[in-house]
Amino acid sequence: MIRTGIVVTGTEVLTGRISDSNGPWVSERLAEEGVEVAHILVVADRPDDLEAALRFMAAEGMDLIVTTGGLGPTADDLTAEIVGRFAGREMVLDEEMEAKIAAILRGFARRFRLDREAVMEANRKQAMVPEGAVALDPVGTAPGLVVPAGDRIVIVLPGPPRELQPMWPLALEVPRVRELLDRAAPLRAYTMRMFGVPESEIAKSLREIESDGVDLSAVEVTTCLRRGEIEIDVRYRDEALEVADAVREGLVRRHRRETFSLDGETIDAQVATLLLGHRVGLAESCSGGLLAARITDLAGASEYMAGSVVAYSNEAKAELLGVDPTLIEAKGAVSPEVAEAMAAGALERFGADVAVSITGIAGPGGGSEEKPVGYVCFNARLADGTSIARDPVIPGGRQDIRERSALVGMHLLRALLGEGEGEAPP
Repeated sequence: MIRTGIVVTGTEVLTGRISDSNGPWVSERLAEEGVEVAHILVVADRPDDLEAALRFMAAEGMDLIVTTGGLGPTADDLTAEIVGRFAGREMVLDEEMEAKIAAILRGFARRFRLDREAVMEANRKQAMVPEGAVALDPVGTAPGLVVPAGDRIVIVLPGPPRELQPMWPLALEVPRVRELLDRAAPLRAYTMRMFGVPESEIAKSLREIESDGVDLSAVEVTTCLRRGEIEIDVRYRDEALEVADAVREGLVRRHRRETFSLDGETIDAQVATLLLGHRVGLAESCSGGLLAARITDLAGASEYMAGSVVAYSNEAKAELLGVDPTLIEAKGAVSPEVAEAMAAGALERFGADVAVSITGIAGPGGGSEEKPVGYVCFNARLADGTSIARDPVIPGGRQDIRERSALVGMHLLRALLGEGEGEAPP
């Protein structure tokens, strides 16, 4: 098995000013090569910290180390130098790379009217590489590196994703890297998605599957609560195919109602497919248009999206959706009856054949013993009168309640249009 670690450098990442997207992206690309990542470390732009991270990776037996960041022209961009020291290699000038960088910088200096000589001098350090390293052509001005370091290889990549990602295929073409990755057995994976079940229930189900004689140690199962849904990733080698299949079958058998995707397809993509040939109108209150945003995020939404009303006030519900004010007064703006009237109004006002309405109490104030914060009423409706109504109490803070309300709306659409493919969310 090829052991791999990733070192992300950047004080701005460590302090949270910038979120790290490079580590997960590189990890996914390595998984495509059959390589599992053991560690992702984030370190500040300090030489001692970077060197300590590299030595930790070596002590952990990493065959491949990938670093991102610290390849610019400034004084704190020291990754190439520190990797060279770690590998026991002197820094030398790569004249061919210097010429390539110079050509790029001449264009920058001319375009922005910079002092060309000052720019060239400041950036000459980017052409200094560890002796014996393979330099990767820059996408910006910083070249990448493939550095032999004893029994292991270090791939050094720039920090900006727009530079790192196009450089990745170049690193894979380096013979020593390709030779190492070719030793990895293919890593297979599938993703299941569920809605309306807690992670604790999935953990219980996995224990039951294991007690049925399935060797879960042969596969890697991870569960994650993501945007209100449970995402279950199962990774395995070819020899563990039967175990991976048994895990999927066991989870589906125990959670058939809550399982809506066996191949990783998102609810957004499923709803987009189901809405083709329909015309949908939305009526939102507490979600403030988040359901409409999700539906229109995907290209092609103009084929089925008629429109949406954010009817936040009682007057808007009455004037824009035709909800009877006496109904609002009698039942309250947050009630199953008003949600039904809002959906009927959306059908009529937009000339739609599908509608979803959402009205609720997002908080932090406005709740009562009868209708607490998080109480949300939904109505998903077809023009022929077929409907699904729900009024759960959604946990979390204001933003959680708003986002999960939109999510429930998506799942109600799937249940309404799915022609028996799945049940409505609880």
